[in-house]
Amino acid sequence: MAAALRRRDGRWLMHRRPAHKDHGGLWEFPGGKVETHETPVSALVRELEEELGIAIRPGSMKPLAFAHGPSVDGALLTVILLYSVDEWSGDPRALEEGAAIGWFAHDGMAALDRPPLDVDLCEQIFAAGVASGASR
Repeated sequence: MAAALRRRDGRWLMHRRPAHKDHGGLWEFPGGKVETHETPVSALVRELEEELGIAIRPGSMKPLAFAHGPSVDGALLTVILLYSVDEWSGDPRALEEGAAIGWFAHDGMAALDRPPLDVDLCEQIFAAGVASGASR
């Protein structure tokens, strides 16, 4: 699960992974894994609170894109469901040690080092014209 948070000025939030994790140092849409007892939406609400310290109303998220490919070790298939998030409570900040966040326009996002699935997700949302609107 991942979230595409967009501010009113049209910039998108990207999260840099801590160096010690898979894809360490790369920029991605914030999110994480769905636990056994969770729905995809409830998992994303939990992950955004843990990673960024923000609260999301589940009904405010809308499906936006998805990407799939091999996991880092190649043993499993990874599927990322990307939801658009235009409303949240709190100021996003990187809560995990070694992580960082930044707000980027399309050109800035395209210049970031990103995992392959996040590259695919960015291409999808910009090709669809989703990025042209402004929110929050």
